[in-house]
Amino acid sequence: MIISDGLVEQHIHGAFGYNFMNCTVEELLFVSKKLTDFGVTAYFPTIMTDDITVIKRRIALIKKAIALQNNDMAQIAGIHLEGPFINPEKSGIHQKKYILPLDIETYQKIEDKIIKIVTIAPELDNKYEFTNYLLEKGVKVSAGHCVGSNLSKVNQVTHLYNAMGSFTHRGDSTVVSALLNKKIYSELIADSMHVDDNVLKLTFNIKPLDKILLISDALPLAHSDKTETVFAGQTIYNKNGKLVNSENVFAGSSMLLCDIVKNLADKRILKLEDAIKCASSNQLKYHNLENNLQLCWNESNNSIEHIEII
Repeated sequence: MIISDGLVEQHIHGAFGYNFMNCTVEELLFVSKKLTDFGVTAYFPTIMTDDITVIKRRIALIKKAIALQNNDMAQIAGIHLEGPFINPEKSGIHQKKYILPLDIETYQKIEDKIIKIVTIAPELDNKYEFTNYLLEKGVKVSAGHCVGSNLSKVNQVTHLYNAMGSFTHRGDSTVVSALLNKKIYSELIADSMHVDDNVLKLTFNIKPLDKILLISDALPLAHSDKTETVFAGQTIYNKNGKLVNSENVFAGSSMLLCDIVKNLADKRILKLEDAIKCASSNQLKYHNLENNLQLCWNESNNSIEHIEII
């Protein structure tokens, strides 16, 4: 058996049929409670690119849920704002009509202390004024849905390899910079669909393990009986665990973080204890969080055997 701290999910859009972009306070609290069954200590509800008024309402709703949480729930540690300050060239399933320039005054319309991570396209930030503003406010800046290679100002990258300037042997790219920069963290969706297994192995050989943050990027379809849902203004389908839109564009994961850990350990891509570290202690340290769950992992099948609130 391996004893570990609880898992910390810093990039998740929903689960169990509930979407953080349209759920009620009660539904968000249900997700908070249900996530503990899967070993999650804390999480960051992730807000998609949308109309600025919708984003503002979502922030207010999440704050209401935080006020009603109890110790039996995975704690909402903050909000991850994934857009609208991204590059249209790498929008993925984000709706381009809602993408906005990196403008401080626009951000101030939704600004709140509960926002802890903001994904941006740093190459679109004039003189890094927007980036510096976020950093001065204590917000972690993540390069994502971008093409730029200068990551000198950011704290991390959003879902490494996905929706960013890809690897090239003839020049710099977002991916190359993220792998070489030992100071920044890299989110990684290690579900073997968003990133190929051999690329996962290569990543773990290049990037220091203490700088890797495993994420699920889970959608409402994760651990749900539904086979399709509306997300980001379009229908998303579950095709044998692969969540895609009608154009077969990836739209997040059907796995939760414990599934990601098990996937890596089952395939011997990482040792179980290393996979747990990338899903737990790295995040706890990165976000300076306290832990209120203790997990007991069965090494024979790489699954959570026991969960205890401490």
